[in-house]
Amino acid sequence: MTYTAEEYEVAVIGAGHAGIEAALAAARLGCRTAVFAQNMDSVGNMPCNPSIGGSSKGHLVREIDALGGVMGKIADRCTLQSRMLNRGKGPAVHSPRAQVDRRVYSSAMKSLLERQENLHIRQAEIVSIQKDNRHWRIITRLGAIYSTRCVILATGTFLAGCVHVGEHSWASGPDGMFSATALAKSLCELGLPLRRFKTGTPPRVHRRSVDFSVLEPQYGDEPPAPFSFYGDENPVNSIVCHVCYTTDETARVIRENLHRSPLYSGKIEGTGPRYCPSIEDKIVRFPDKERHQLFIEPCGADTEELYLQGLSSSLPEDVQLAIVHSIPGLENAQFTRPAYAIEYDCVDPLAMDASLEFTDFPGLFGAGQFNGSSGYEEAAAQGLLAGINAARKAHDRPAVVLPRSGSYIGTLVDDLVTKGCREPYRMMTARSEYRLLLRQDNADRRLTPLGYKIGLIDKERYLQFKKKLCMIEAEKTRAETVRLSPAEALWALCRSLEEAPPDGSQTLAALLRRPRLNYASLAPFDATRPALPAEVLEAVEIDIKYAGYIVRQEAQVRETKRLEAQTLPSGLDYTAITGLRLEAREKLSAVRPQNLGQAGRISGVTPADISVLIIYLEKLRKSAL
Repeated sequence: MTYTAEEYEVAVIGAGHAGIEAALAAARLGCRTAVFAQNMDSVGNMPCNPSIGGSSKGHLVREIDALGGVMGKIADRCTLQSRMLNRGKGPAVHSPRAQVDRRVYSSAMKSLLERQENLHIRQAEIVSIQKDNRHWRIITRLGAIYSTRCVILATGTFLAGCVHVGEHSWASGPDGMFSATALAKSLCELGLPLRRFKTGTPPRVHRRSVDFSVLEPQYGDEPPAPFSFYGDENPVNSIVCHVCYTTDETARVIRENLHRSPLYSGKIEGTGPRYCPSIEDKIVRFPDKERHQLFIEPCGADTEELYLQGLSSSLPEDVQLAIVHSIPGLENAQFTRPAYAIEYDCVDPLAMDASLEFTDFPGLFGAGQFNGSSGYEEAAAQGLLAGINAARKAHDRPAVVLPRSGSYIGTLVDDLVTKGCREPYRMMTARSEYRLLLRQDNADRRLTPLGYKIGLIDKERYLQFKKKLCMIEAEKTRAETVRLSPAEALWALCRSLEEAPPDGSQTLAALLRRPRLNYASLAPFDATRPALPAEVLEAVEIDIKYAGYIVRQEAQVRETKRLEAQTLPSGLDYTAITGLRLEAREKLSAVRPQNLGQAGRISGVTPADISVLIIYLEKLRKSAL
């Protein structure tokens, strides 16, 4: 029995990290929005590691914040320990990471949804979605029918979820919640190209059963670096994490029990993440590696559960216990939760365009792990973009497309919808050819003007941002003009850092361009330096020190934009274009790229094929005159 319920402009299915950003963005942009969660207490759940950020992922969180999203602000409020990763390398790969309190984070996100104007949060299982003229109908397990202009699918790992622990398997979502089996069937009947992926989590152990005296402590950075550029929460380091290592005994236990692993017995059919493999996969793939590093991280301030990062597994519980007990410091560890693997349905992202709307299903959007990605940060980034574009679709406004040359979010989405993914997609700095331009420190300079234009950044924050820009430009001008006179102390500093002492007075900028000199070391010699925030000094130093490299990458961006300005007709028949190779015709017909730049990034399309397209477009242009 069904009944007609309310009407919305945007409906979001799923209230994980993608669903949260999508729902908040759509509501804040003026749409009457609903977000549906299977369990109201699972909003913003972290079934895997309760951490935000990390290598390249921290870039995504700062970009989300720069555009007006909420992940960074809430993470700052819930931080237990904060670190800036890769400090020993160049600024392009510096990336913030925070261990957060998973329950506080979830509660804060639920509260944010509840208090947002235009947004209704509902506990309901969606079992079917159907197209009805210009609107979509979504139907709940209890028979309620909601009509909506746009739908965002943000189902995470719930869609036809199946959990595996050794020989035992059962239908389930993460953390013992219901699997969305009926919805998976409905999406398949609708015609979405679904496939099967797999991910997993490690066991959790009780703090009192761990011998910390033999473990290596890992402390947070002081002062902690916040994710949010203009947030009102300063993160605080309140806990210590620890490092431990597997042993020869660990490897022996795993090898002797591989036949009991559903991953190797063939029971698991889904493709797992290459860059976050299970511990049994690590042992098999890297047989010569003597040991594997593991991190012991608290799940929250008010719980005794510890997360064993790096020990993801689908082996039976008794084998998992033997593995954990083979690790120094964990010999007497008591499980609170065993590890498990979970298989789930997701969509082939090649079916979407760069707005995250399905090409053949207007008004239907996808975000997060449903799109084939992995990770909370990747999910939130896609959710934010999907929410923006669903709101704009509902109001008959053009979509926002983020170029890969301007953000990691743009790179992530472009990779998914242009190249697709055969395994859970994880963001990495190496995926961007413009990573020196796309640093975490300048995310606001790259994206806040767009966030303000879209309507997610308010005027007060935008004025703060403009003030920061003025300070950066003023200090760069000062650095290029103020001269530091040679002195014995300055010479001594240079010699201690293996830098040649300056011959005569030099500008502050000239000295900053030297690899081993920086603002901090030159402070005693810079008497006219104004009091400036640390982030302003960091921005100025990077701009000056890497100016030559930045100029070269900016030239690459201009060439990319030239190609992306040459749009491809949506109905172009690639099979009729003489000179295109067969593979190129097939790939171009499947992806339907919007411009030459995107076409050139499709796997199997060569520069020669792009040349053919350029000639063909020129012929079309001339024939239209």
